[in-house]
Amino acid sequence: MPTFIMLTRVETNGAQSPKSLEELEHKVMEQIQAQCPQVKWLQNYAVLGPYDYLDVFNAPDNEVAAKVSTLIRTYGHAHAEVWPATEWARYKEMIHDMSDVKTAQ
Repeated sequence: MPTFIMLTRVETNGAQSPKSLEELEHKVMEQIQAQCPQVKWLQNYAVLGPYDYLDVFNAPDNEVAAKVSTLIRTYGHAHAEVWPATEWARYKEMIHDMSDVKTAQ
């Protein structure tokens, strides 16, 4: 199943207190589990910088990943970016399978 990386930034008025962030998470995850049961969460991180969270999950396709992003934005009161990702070992297999194409000099 394809892997996706999601970066999320909670809106300024998205959480009323630090503890309300956990309540918000439960609310969002209930919606994701109900509407996208085939999604498998792999990793979750709180991060420093312009985003608050980094999540890694598997979804069957881009459409389901877009649904996850929409649920995060709608129920989580957040901005979310979702990127498809390829594991490094698989990427190396892909480039070894490519024919050598010479660039114009």
